[in-house]
Amino acid sequence: KVGSTLDGSAQVFQFVDGKTAAVRVDSIFSGKRCVVFAVPGAFTPTCSSKHLPGFVSLADDIKAAGADEIFCVSVNDPFVLRAWGEAHNVAGKVTMLADGGASLTGALGMLVDRSSNGMGMRSQRYAMVLDKTMKCETFVVDPSGAFGDTAAEKVLEFLRANPAA
Repeated sequence: KVGSTLDGSAQVFQFVDGKTAAVRVDSIFSGKRCVVFAVPGAFTPTCSSKHLPGFVSLADDIKAAGADEIFCVSVNDPFVLRAWGEAHNVAGKVTMLADGGASLTGALGMLVDRSSNGMGMRSQRYAMVLDKTMKCETFVVDPSGAFGDTAAEKVLEFLRANPAA
């Protein structure tokens, strides 16, 4: 996936002016160097105690290292993502993208069945950096469900070692 260009037709949901809005990913990723990370679910233990908080706390450093915006994707509805984002004070730091229909997650091949854990279909945990043309600079997956390789610290290391062209 590194070196490939993301198909911009996938649709996610976010809150715009207090209302849910369906948005094509090319309209929010194109023209910016983006950090995109995905979690299996909002309000889940590792996602809430480590993964999202790491990106919130390092947001200024990540942006100073060359990211224009940071996005968090989860196969949840937009209301859950908004509440989870508010609970973690993401405003101005991380943009929450609800992928309830798994449009983006499916397009990336990251959809996994977590029914055995009572979660249904979810996203595998990953992190990627997209350049301004939506070409993937790095793509890291944590297939075990752990978050170490997709942590904010690892993304920050990548950005510092690979400044934007």
